[in-house]
Amino acid sequence: MEEYEVKVLDVQNLTHDVKRFKVEKPDNYSFKPGQATEVAINKEGLKEERRPFTFTSLNDDTELEFSIKIYPKHDGVTDELDDVKPGDELLIHDVWGAINYKGEGVFIAGGAGVTPFIAILRQLDKDNKIGNNKLLFSNKTERDIILKEEFEKMLGDNFINTLTREEKSDYHFGHIDKDFLQKYVNDFDQKFYVCGPPKFTESISKILDELGASSDSVIFEE
Repeated sequence: MEEYEVKVLDVQNLTHDVKRFKVEKPDNYSFKPGQATEVAINKEGLKEERRPFTFTSLNDDTELEFSIKIYPKHDGVTDELDDVKPGDELLIHDVWGAINYKGEGVFIAGGAGVTPFIAILRQLDKDNKIGNNKLLFSNKTERDIILKEEFEKMLGDNFINTLTREEKSDYHFGHIDKDFLQKYVNDFDQKFYVCGPPKFTESISKILDELGASSDSVIFEE
């Protein structure tokens, strides 16, 4: 497996527990929107602790970007990433990933599972091909919504949020279930892109099947 040492250029908070890391991009390093790589911190004791993270930058960008949810209570890699500062180094590896854009459809995300969709939608927006793509986004509370303003600007009314632990007048309240999908999706003969925790992905895939979506039209990370 190819390994690259890259310097951290910038770190910013996107939400209370999601950080954006901008790092150097190795020469001739390329990826498709929606793809990922394994990332480790270039420090003794952490170099072999690789975790998968999706690129949220575009391939044409001169820097790489990752948007990573921090789990301080897990005492793991993302906890260590919380302490990473500009000037530190990360180790990145080969590119992989099955979530690639295959045509206009509905993106369904649970929490940090939205990250593979960020670069896809940014690329479509840049190419003026956002079309009628729709994002259904489930989070616990309003403050958990990643890139809320950017998604609103790109998608307008096709950016639909639901909150599972907070009732607010501007948002749907509850999980993305069969009733929710029937309310916000009027055509199940289109592409569906699904990403989130394993139970979320499994549940959504099952519901889509019940609603008549073809298994070939549901794209998710296996």
